[in-house]
Amino acid sequence: MKITPSARVLSMLGEIDFDEWQCVAELVDNSFDDFLDVLRSKTESPSKFLVSVALPSSPNGTLEVSDTGQGMSPDRLARAVRAGWSGNDIHDKLGLFGMGFNISTARLGRRTRVLTTRAGDAQWIGVEIDLDQIKDDFEATDISAPKDDASEHGTKIIIDRLHRTRADWLRRNGASLRNTLGSVYSWIITEHPFQLYVGGVRVKPVRHCRWGDDRHVLYKGKERIPAYISIDEKLQDGTACRDCGEWQIGSDEICSICGSGNLTMRERRIHGWLGVQRYLDKTEYGIDFLRNGRKIRRWDKQLFTWNNPDGVAGNEEPEYPVELAHQGGRLIGEIHLDHVPVTYQKDAFEYSDRSWLTAVEILRGVAPLQPQRAQKLGHQENESPLALLYKGFRRNDVGLRCLIPGDGNKPIHAETRDWGKKFRAGASEFQTDERWWQAILQHEEIKKRGNEDRTAASTPTQPDERVVLEALGLPSDSPAPDVTRLQAPTEEVSAKPVSTFKNKTETRSERLARHENEASPHSYLSRPFGHPDVGYVKVKTLLIDSLSGHSERLLDNSGLPVPVLLDQRSGNEFTAFIDTKHAAFQRFDSDYADLLLVELAAILKVRAHSDWSPSQLVAAIRAESLRDGALDGSTVGMEARDLLSEIRERVAQILERTGDHAIAFDHLSDEERSSTEKAMIAAGRVDLVSRLGLDCGFIHHCPALILVRLTEAMPASFMDGAIFRGPYTGVSSPSGKALSLARVTNYLADIATLATFAREATTPQLRRARLSITLLRDELASEL
Repeated sequence: MKITPSARVLSMLGEIDFDEWQCVAELVDNSFDDFLDVLRSKTESPSKFLVSVALPSSPNGTLEVSDTGQGMSPDRLARAVRAGWSGNDIHDKLGLFGMGFNISTARLGRRTRVLTTRAGDAQWIGVEIDLDQIKDDFEATDISAPKDDASEHGTKIIIDRLHRTRADWLRRNGASLRNTLGSVYSWIITEHPFQLYVGGVRVKPVRHCRWGDDRHVLYKGKERIPAYISIDEKLQDGTACRDCGEWQIGSDEICSICGSGNLTMRERRIHGWLGVQRYLDKTEYGIDFLRNGRKIRRWDKQLFTWNNPDGVAGNEEPEYPVELAHQGGRLIGEIHLDHVPVTYQKDAFEYSDRSWLTAVEILRGVAPLQPQRAQKLGHQENESPLALLYKGFRRNDVGLRCLIPGDGNKPIHAETRDWGKKFRAGASEFQTDERWWQAILQHEEIKKRGNEDRTAASTPTQPDERVVLEALGLPSDSPAPDVTRLQAPTEEVSAKPVSTFKNKTETRSERLARHENEASPHSYLSRPFGHPDVGYVKVKTLLIDSLSGHSERLLDNSGLPVPVLLDQRSGNEFTAFIDTKHAAFQRFDSDYADLLLVELAAILKVRAHSDWSPSQLVAAIRAESLRDGALDGSTVGMEARDLLSEIRERVAQILERTGDHAIAFDHLSDEERSSTEKAMIAAGRVDLVSRLGLDCGFIHHCPALILVRLTEAMPASFMDGAIFRGPYTGVSSPSGKALSLARVTNYLADIATLATFAREATTPQLRRARLSITLLRDELASEL
């Protein structure tokens, strides 16, 4: 009996769930496949490999996908539009399934016309598929069109009578479609001379903003872990069916699935790279998986979850990001799996297939990524490429330790994300990682300078009289000599202009050029400043150290010392010099940004002829240009929780290593244990509730003030460089131990309290908490 389907089947194909971009991509796949055939055959190439997608201009418009490929013969055209037919070797092509053309065109509109021609053909030939007219005999109308140039070649697919929702989406989302296709085809249009246009605008490849091949961190100060790992794992070649795509297990001459004898020996290879993004993002991190150059999975995060191969409790445990998860992640990659089968929608791989499971094992191993977790479960340390990156970059410590840019005090995540946007927009100064790298070096320099200043401030400036007398050979009870004769003369404050230049004829520009050569950039304060009502200026901020080396005081045009000096370069560009040793910063604790904004406000006020008062302008510019420095409960609370999350992770690792988690858990009251359970459930970690107290999982969810109590109760485990730098075990006196411990616990208590009650905090409390955050970061040991 014949079971020929009804023509209604073609219409029903349009009900299959394909997003609009997927429908367009199905048609682009066919064009790129044709181009790849030309390159593989090494025949004479067309003058250009061009695919153009013309979008509808109205709800009644058309969608047209055209290319400059080889074109098709009448027989091949007939087969190409036949539902279920595929002329593709499933392992070589992007268009893996014969239904793709029929599904995508039926989902987009009711009528599709296909026109094709080869070089030398007299005309365009084609077929019209009208879903409202086609009968059960599946006969479609042959069409043709005149040809202006006999050498012309290619194929056009014109879809009209578009479904209104699809037409509206295509009309309104040209930029989004270009961005998506630029990501999906980024490898192909980078590695091959293919051009793709959408709506008359060329699609640019969406590249990863990753650290350079030569960047690395030193794990625990000695193990070099690169920020980029090349992957190239060649597996044993295998036999595959060219008809159904199934890889064969045995050595039979026919396919074990479809019975075809069309078998071939094929390469199986896993290649690409894993690396680290230059910024943290809540969604844009993860691994891109490609098949035949097209991305099947983008920002995939599956490999960051450990799946227990034994299927016991603990299965599907997320491992990255865990601490500071709200900041997002930055581990990324691009992995080619040309031999792994995909679903018909080309949005996932067949995850149960052994070839996918093999790839997962090679890339991330079978053990947990976290070494302590692996050891506890009886696994050897995971040495896979992803585990290596995880070890070096799972934390987000600001500075060189984890390749996180900062401002000398805290990370500048919002700033680096903005740089990432500029990278994608093609701004030349953001294409390499140099901007990020310099921000890290500047952070380390500012932090070092601050530590030196604190050290200098804690060193007595007056000599100890008893020590001086003994050094002079005099009894300590004899009249003290005039020690002022032993001291260097102090600087007198004078209203007269100060000039220390050896060359009296040095010009202002020469003086500033000399300062610029000696200065270090301040990345956080190098940005546009302004407000919509008064305009914007672009500022490059430099720090000069007037008391170090041969640097001199920062002077204005009158020769008077100033804390901040602005120098206009061109148009709206200024260079700001900041004298870090000026009394405004050293004695009165002014912030660099405060005085910089005062200078900028004066310039913008004059430029805009603004009636705003100076204080209004300073406040408005700060609110507009330095939003991430806001002193409010939300911002400071987030900073506090970030630091506490880092400390929680370190505490958990210490307790897991020492086996003291039970001792620590005993310090929790019943109410605190109940609060911890609720926090676990709210975080979606119901699996941890049954293990409460049996491992260190509770540390990540217990009330923040518990960390203070644990530090006070177990100082020998947390001090001496384990978590905090301060000495403890080696301090002989009880009072000395108490002082060293209090230095940490007082800061920690401030931060824990603020993190718990951020909404109710007053402005002085927020200032105190932010200062405690800065001071406690300095107390953290650099390595675990």
